[in-house]
Amino acid sequence: MTSNSPQPSPIVRPGDKRYPALSRGFNQRWIAEPEYVRLVRSPEEARDALAEAVRQPPKDPARTRITVRSGGHCYENFVCGADVRVILDMSPMCGMYYDQGMDAYCVESGAGNWHAYSHLYPMSGRALPGGSCYSVGLGGHITGGGYGLLSRQFGLTVDYLYAVEVAVVKPDRTTELVVARRDDGDPDRRALWWAHTGGGGGNFGVITRFWFRDLPEPPSMVLLTGLAWDWKDVAKDDFVHLLTAFGTYFRDHQDPSTAAGKLFGILVLNHVCNGQIGLFAQVDVDDPGGPAAMKEFLERVDGGIGATATAMRTSMGERPTVAHMQIPRVMPWLTATQTLDSSGEDQCGKYKSAYIRKPFDPTQIDAMWSFLGKERFTSYANKQSVIQIDSYGGAINRPPRDTAARQRDSIMKMQYQVYWTKNDPAESEYLSWIRETYRATFAATGGVPMVGGGVTDGCYINYPDVDLGDPQWNRSNQPWSTLYYKDAYPSLQRVKKRWDPLDVFRNAQSIRPA
Repeated sequence: MTSNSPQPSPIVRPGDKRYPALSRGFNQRWIAEPEYVRLVRSPEEARDALAEAVRQPPKDPARTRITVRSGGHCYENFVCGADVRVILDMSPMCGMYYDQGMDAYCVESGAGNWHAYSHLYPMSGRALPGGSCYSVGLGGHITGGGYGLLSRQFGLTVDYLYAVEVAVVKPDRTTELVVARRDDGDPDRRALWWAHTGGGGGNFGVITRFWFRDLPEPPSMVLLTGLAWDWKDVAKDDFVHLLTAFGTYFRDHQDPSTAAGKLFGILVLNHVCNGQIGLFAQVDVDDPGGPAAMKEFLERVDGGIGATATAMRTSMGERPTVAHMQIPRVMPWLTATQTLDSSGEDQCGKYKSAYIRKPFDPTQIDAMWSFLGKERFTSYANKQSVIQIDSYGGAINRPPRDTAARQRDSIMKMQYQVYWTKNDPAESEYLSWIRETYRATFAATGGVPMVGGGVTDGCYINYPDVDLGDPQWNRSNQPWSTLYYKDAYPSLQRVKKRWDPLDVFRNAQSIRPA
């Protein structure tokens, strides 16, 4: 007799050939040894798999955490850590479609950025204004706020979030699926929706689906460029001009209704051993002012330095080497997105972040110049050591509604990155470089980009950094919770207490119940 009942969701245990790949993520520093990895294919499977995991006693008392993976891009050991007992892998849930009942586009949490570009856009002509690394999972990306090259023009992904579906654990250890809407009549469910507009992933439950309303239509065509300067030709005055001009341009062009306010730039400050500094820029050319905005931007940044701009010849952090873009090229938006769509190699890595509200001050520029190898770390030899500075603001700073993503008056966002291969004996040196460089940049505020006035405004939860909780590296009076969430943290704690009262979903920087 043939049964019509569905097959149970796949479980991958030690000894299965899939296990080594599914028990790690993008950052090869963190490799878990869970009892099993469960592949989830539907919201109901997520609920039932969570219920089963919660009921099971741990075989090893040192491994007790249940974690959730969408794309595997968590930078710290929050998903793939030594204390993880079960991983719920959402990657089979990668659909996206228009939901007539919700009057919204539904995006399943296992989908990645590339699914949103290659499926949602061709189907609907609309897009999430999210990230440019194709394999980043939307389950984590969206909940941290989510930004990308369209964000100055259209805002953050969470600015369009209408509803979220979450499998949660109740006080009696049973589970349920909850749909929380922006306009929910129940204040607890409405607060659960709000918590997913910047509260970060892995805090409240297993996210299964998102719904978005009024998603923007990206431009048909954009102008894209990628150029570089050879470090050997860059004098200190050139470096000062480059960082100052980049910051003042985005300070002065914050109106997303103008072409210049839509332009997105990425300045890649590689360590001198890399050989080059890189610059990417993209602007909407459906807007007739797009070419003029690009021309003004490049003249502002490149026009005041003695070094001659040239083609990229080397790695640019997670960005691809765009060797034939020194002269800006017009191309379809989707083609340009694919051109820049890279996650880099899966290596070991360490990351740090900062929101920047004003152009860099002289002490910050001096610190970056020094620690990029001009005065400190001069014999350092890791070419994949980067300070990346992205443009920010525009529509991000004019949110349509209240969200948990609180940094809404910055003009730049920084990401410090360093990469190495597993078992590299110089790992401690690479960690010293990124930690000391970051601390020196923000020395005036305790080694971190403090919230509350001045140039900085905290850190990005999607680039988690456990050093923010270490007094050796954070000598300010602000804990990691303030640096990530600002004044939203107490409200997030109340949501945590209501929807995850047993603290099932926890890590070194998870939201603590009120």
